[in-house]
Amino acid sequence: MIPRLGALLALGLLASAGCARHGTAEANAVKSQTLLLGNGAEPEDLDPQVVTAYTDQNILIALFEGLTAIDEKTSQPVPAAAQSWEPSADGLTWTFHLREGLRWSNGEPLQAGDFVWSWRRMLSPAFGAEYVNLLYPIRNAAAYNQGSISDAGLLGISAPDPLTVRIVLERPTPYLPALVAQPPWFPVNPRVLERFGAASKRGTEWTRAGNLVGNGPFMLDEWTPNARIVVAKNMDYWNADAVTLRQIVFFPNENPDAEERDFRAGQLHATYALPLAKIEAYRRDAPGLVRVDPFLQTFFLRFNTTREPLGDPRVRRALSLAINRDILSKRVLSGAYPAAHSFTPADCGGYTPEARVDLDLAEARRLLAEAGHPGGSGLRPLEVQVRNDEVQPLVMEAIQSMWSKGLGIRVTLATLEQKTWIQNQQTLNYDVSTASWGADFLDPVTFLDLFVTGGGNNWTGWGDKAYDQMIQGAAQAADPAERMRIFQRAEAYLLREGPISPLYHGAHSYLIRPSVKGWPPALLGYHRYSLVRLED
Repeated sequence: MIPRLGALLALGLLASAGCARHGTAEANAVKSQTLLLGNGAEPEDLDPQVVTAYTDQNILIALFEGLTAIDEKTSQPVPAAAQSWEPSADGLTWTFHLREGLRWSNGEPLQAGDFVWSWRRMLSPAFGAEYVNLLYPIRNAAAYNQGSISDAGLLGISAPDPLTVRIVLERPTPYLPALVAQPPWFPVNPRVLERFGAASKRGTEWTRAGNLVGNGPFMLDEWTPNARIVVAKNMDYWNADAVTLRQIVFFPNENPDAEERDFRAGQLHATYALPLAKIEAYRRDAPGLVRVDPFLQTFFLRFNTTREPLGDPRVRRALSLAINRDILSKRVLSGAYPAAHSFTPADCGGYTPEARVDLDLAEARRLLAEAGHPGGSGLRPLEVQVRNDEVQPLVMEAIQSMWSKGLGIRVTLATLEQKTWIQNQQTLNYDVSTASWGADFLDPVTFLDLFVTGGGNNWTGWGDKAYDQMIQGAAQAADPAERMRIFQRAEAYLLREGPISPLYHGAHSYLIRPSVKGWPPALLGYHRYSLVRLED
């Protein structure tokens, strides 16, 4: 593999000086300020209140903008649609002041009431948004979303005037300015959605080219399924004069090898990923083209606890204890992804988990025998559903061998495209599934509240009152140190009950041209395209 890649590099297609770039698509696109990006997968939707996949949200960042945005270098919130904000003395009321002259991409004025309407839509029980828990800090949001109250007027969101958004909270939430930068908080245009019957309905035509109206630095120009998504500069964006790019073309490609070939052929400025086997060769032969950025993310297994034998925590715990994560990291993942012995990554907003799960075959076998399945006897074969990328099938083949040799458990693998893989998790149509979760902001709650009972992105069928009480207790803790201690207990409980099993933490390995400027490493993964430019 390495010598073959070295020969390819020697062709000159990857030379950072650009001597072989003349006439290629990416070289021509620099002149026209058109950014060509690999994006990993076909979007499920472009409705910010529907999508959950990181690859979909990558596109939404171009089309929409929240009250705030996340700075790539610091991971902290910065002004966006709101130019300033302040909390009340008790931390329960936040007032955001919109910029004057904000407009939707169709030229309509964007006012504070549009944000309020959008959040009411997100919280509507009929809409059924999976990511709705990100809005639960709003007063009465959970009660309204879960049907305990039906009057949307009781929600702690209001627009006292066209330039002011007021949010009243259930409890102090100091990270609210980072929270409102997330796609579920993005505004949608009420008039457009009502025209397409999309106020409480998913999958309508409002998200198609020619129909979609956003408030971001770009607007949707083309969406050819499984081929490309093109966005063009939005001249009605409040900071349009500072936006250098004229277009971005997103290419949904789930095959990193194909992406890498497109990059070598001059068809891309940046890939979504880079095959593991090629990282070292690029580092050696073309170091100016390869990046391995830190990424606050965890890859893990979901267990469908509504299906036997996975309803038994002893079986789940045994499966988790039988995984050698260090072998996965060093041998299968070539050291590119660190082993995950906890669900929350280290140093997440000042929190580093103390609890861990390690290889312990003796304990795994004891638990399995205690559950009535010594040596795997009496257990039906388990099917593990895997996203069809270059990493997850390799990881699961290794785990399949570990479970077979260590526990006597038979496992079959089903490789699926991303859309089906996600849908099956959402509907509990699986035994075991690979999964991943990236931080929304720098705080352990973004990982640990994922598994509260009925959580929109839980997708395990697991619910536990003791765990729920811990997460609620952390939310109500006035003392930051006590809050972190509660999270430590919650993490230990989650690992012990085992509705999930952490495998490895994230890193973003990809190729990028030197012509792409304004693209610093982003711990949370998002880049503000309004700051990106192309230079020869």
